[in-house]
Amino acid sequence: MRDTTFAEDASKVRTGHGPANMATLRNLAVNTLRDAGHRSIAAGLRQVSYGPFTHPLDLIGLA
Repeated sequence: MRDTTFAEDASKVRTGHGPANMATLRNLAVNTLRDAGHRSIAAGLRQVSYGPFTHPLDLIGLA
């Protein structure tokens, strides 16, 4: 699921701790969207991107 939604195979991050850090951030995004009630992660990402400066912060309770 992460590969199709976030295109992990096409990622240019390949050295050091970068790949593990990016996987952690992707997992955080997926789990946050699921906790917010989104069944489709791709649709949830689209919805959140409509207000890129407010919606992501609302999801994690920082806005």
